[in-house]
Amino acid sequence: MSHPRPLSRDPPAAYVGIMFAAYAARIDRDQPLNGLELGERPAPTARPGWTTVDVKAASLNHHDLWTLRGVGITGESLPMILGCDAAGIDEHGNEVVLHSVIGQTGHGVGPDEKPSILTERYQGTFAERVTVPSWNVLPKPAELSFEEAACLPTAWLTAYRMLFTNGGVRPGDSVLVQGAGGGVATAAIVLGAAAGLRVFATSRDETKRKRAVELGAEAAFATGERLPQRVDAVIETVGAATWSHSVKSLRPGGTLVISGATSGFTPKSGELNRIFFLELKVVGSTMGTKEELAGLLSFCAAKGIRPVIDSTLPLDRAPEGFAKMAEGELFGKVVLTV
Repeated sequence: MSHPRPLSRDPPAAYVGIMFAAYAARIDRDQPLNGLELGERPAPTARPGWTTVDVKAASLNHHDLWTLRGVGITGESLPMILGCDAAGIDEHGNEVVLHSVIGQTGHGVGPDEKPSILTERYQGTFAERVTVPSWNVLPKPAELSFEEAACLPTAWLTAYRMLFTNGGVRPGDSVLVQGAGGGVATAAIVLGAAAGLRVFATSRDETKRKRAVELGAEAAFATGERLPQRVDAVIETVGAATWSHSVKSLRPGGTLVISGATSGFTPKSGELNRIFFLELKVVGSTMGTKEELAGLLSFCAAKGIRPVIDSTLPLDRAPEGFAKMAEGELFGKVVLTV
């Protein structure tokens, strides 16, 4: 596979040519991996207000599978390099982490452009290089490796916002995390335990339940099993399969924070009677802000928190990582190295 060559000693943003990438070539709603291809794509070129980063590590998210299914993207945008998260080296030699939401404040894009996640409108991180608005580049803490830092901008940031912004929990409060093993759920267990929360977790898999306890959960239960107490907040990413259990597990006035629905969007019962009788709060949560990502990076560096990595693969083995994620056969994040 050929790679781009610099025309001069200019920084990486000035390179022209091609680069190796994993990208969505077509949309397949039923068999999303059929649309994943590896090969050469145009390398990014310089543009005012944007920074090009040499990618060292990038991590997979369910968002990448949804993109292959055509969620948040249309066929006219293809081919689209996949990947929201990355850590690497910018054109000045700095080690950096990327904030994945483009246009959150208008920096680097038009003033009327709505915010989007990388790969919805702009090429993603599963490549040798990626370019983003300079505002979206944060310093990587020296305490974190590229692989660890690459796990944070989507799943871990989502968990951070769910817990501490939208969940409103404080040290000593209790939290139920549904579906231990997924990226957001695993992050919520680790972050919650580090922040002094009483964390309970669920999983269908006994091995994942044991791992959740090892990571700091006070106890882990089979999916749907009754908890020893009602909790202050529930971190919900599973959706239809666990919705009823989530609502029933909350104390009066508790908060259910939802950021995904991997098992489906329509539960058999919305449990509306419980929601209004017990004055429960249901809060939607998506990603997080650049400031929250900076807080997450600082929290991890200061407290020795390290993202849970299921496996690390070179970029040319990306399909293996996608398959693991699609089958749910992982605990933590899959990281691709460049």
